[in-house]
Amino acid sequence: MIKPKILVLAGSTRTESVNRKLARHAVDPLRAAGADATFADLRDYPLPLYDGDLEDTQGRPATAIALKELARRADGFVIASPEHNGSYPALLKNAIDWISRPEPGETHLAVFGGKVAGIASASPSAYGGARGLKQLRELLGMIGVEVVAEQLGVANAAAAFDAEGRLVRPEDVVGLDVLAASVLRTLSEKVQGVAA
Repeated sequence: MIKPKILVLAGSTRTESVNRKLARHAVDPLRAAGADATFADLRDYPLPLYDGDLEDTQGRPATAIALKELARRADGFVIASPEHNGSYPALLKNAIDWISRPEPGETHLAVFGGKVAGIASASPSAYGGARGLKQLRELLGMIGVEVVAEQLGVANAAAAFDAEGRLVRPEDVVGLDVLAASVLRTLSEKVQGVAA
């Protein structure tokens, strides 16, 4: 596969969010591994809570259409998500709900089908957002995305980043490299499997 396109998302729009920092940091190892990686800040794609009546009367918001187009062009995703009460945040679920809405003549969830994702979480806890990642893995699997086995949980995240938002602990840097490599390897294997 030549330059697979990876869309990187964070499940938070807070300015100092450690998961925004983690998502931004994920772009470099993806590019180093040969991907065309793009970070899309959900702050730049504000969306109302999904409402079928709103969609019927006003159509899909322009921001939903633009975000879906980024997802459509992507071969895969890397998502850094905080853990909110043991699960992924409403912001991320709402973005996925809007992206999933089919175009005329398009099947439901077509934008996600057959794609690959890597997931990560930065958390102030010692568990690195593991419970939220479990829920996110299940959600992505249900919508047709293959989630790689490797995942990254950055524990005690307040001490994990420097002033420029870069990971400072070697184990977290290596973990992000492993996650990026796994996403690209899985994409390559899928392409080879189709070609065989």
